[in-house]
Amino acid sequence: MKLWKKEFSLDKAIENFTVGNDREIDIHIAKYDVIASKAHAKMLASVGIISSEESEALIKELDLLLQQIENNEFMIEQDFEDVHSKIEFELTKKLGETGKKIHTARSRNDQVLVALQLYYKNELLTIIDQVKTLFNTLISLAEQYKDKLLPGYTHLQVAMPSSFGLWFSGYAETLLDDIELLSSSLKIVDQNPLGSAAGYGSSFPIDRLMTTEELEFATLKYNVIAAQMARGKNERIIASSLGNLGNTLSKFSMDICLYMSQNFGFITFPDELTTGSSIMPHKKNPDVFELVRGKCNQIQALQTEMLLLTNNLSSGYHRDYQLLKENMIKAFENMKTILEIFNYSINQAIVKNVDMNDEKYKYLYTVDNINTLVTNGMSFRDAYLKISSEVENGTYVPDASKDHSHVGSIHNLSLDKIKEKLAAKF
Repeated sequence: MKLWKKEFSLDKAIENFTVGNDREIDIHIAKYDVIASKAHAKMLASVGIISSEESEALIKELDLLLQQIENNEFMIEQDFEDVHSKIEFELTKKLGETGKKIHTARSRNDQVLVALQLYYKNELLTIIDQVKTLFNTLISLAEQYKDKLLPGYTHLQVAMPSSFGLWFSGYAETLLDDIELLSSSLKIVDQNPLGSAAGYGSSFPIDRLMTTEELEFATLKYNVIAAQMARGKNERIIASSLGNLGNTLSKFSMDICLYMSQNFGFITFPDELTTGSSIMPHKKNPDVFELVRGKCNQIQALQTEMLLLTNNLSSGYHRDYQLLKENMIKAFENMKTILEIFNYSINQAIVKNVDMNDEKYKYLYTVDNINTLVTNGMSFRDAYLKISSEVENGTYVPDASKDHSHVGSIHNLSLDKIKEKLAAKF
């Protein structure tokens, strides 16, 4: 069944190419198509296009379909082009002429668009909650390990003293920026497009404000052309916010992979969270974080795909938009899995004691030495030149009096402010 079915039969090769794998992909938005159809049926009755009895009958059958979807009993067979044609078929099979009325005053364009935006809203809210959970985990780890010193690196070379507390809370605060971007994406998609039909509205006296309220959108996308132009723009904006979160998790994963290696040896994980080698019995590989890194890099590439699919399309609908769904949905599913496994694994990180007296950390304290000289009255520039000269001629001796309490002070100040930032924003 096709919503646009006419008197002729479509060439089978053309049908297979144009339908693609929409049947499999549309399972993810089936719930939201039903929810939007319920709101649409209520609205049609409220403006007198269908009767109250017809609306009630439609809603009853839609509720049964919703129950099937939630019980994983709903299928889109090969006879159907997509979820929308399947749902209309089921309504018509059960209700006859009443079922055929569900498509009045809407197009498949706004039908797809509203289902996708409801799906995006739900998925963004889920991911934001997961990121908040990870944020709280990292804050807890930061508090637990605030006094554990960690060598800081720039250019992958020993730089200055830091702490595991600063490391964990640094990523926690970065996640707040990611939540901000995700929340901005949520605000963009939280605008009701239903009623824009094929992009030029409907001559029926529909009530778009009613469906906006029924579907719990924050507002209505008033201009019907603007509503249709959201297709593609929504995906570009969401892909950007998911990509930024992916960048944070990818960078964090790279740190973990480095810090687990023998050359660093800062952290480890329980054996059961690592994998081994088929020929090297000593290996404890950080496969989880390597896969997180790779999957997050794939998600970062999504924005480029969305840009290239949509950047030269004129206003109005184009079939190219069909290609946006698959990888957007895949990105959401992957990101939810990534956040779940990341939070589960990082919770079990084992922080090691780092021997700061190791020869390779000898120059970790040069800035401390400079600061001591400055505190004692020397200008910064002269102090810098003095320590630099000592390093060059091999006479440099680390300042053994330093207790690194300043690292803890920096950590405590930033940690309090980070928690305040979360409370103020969310």
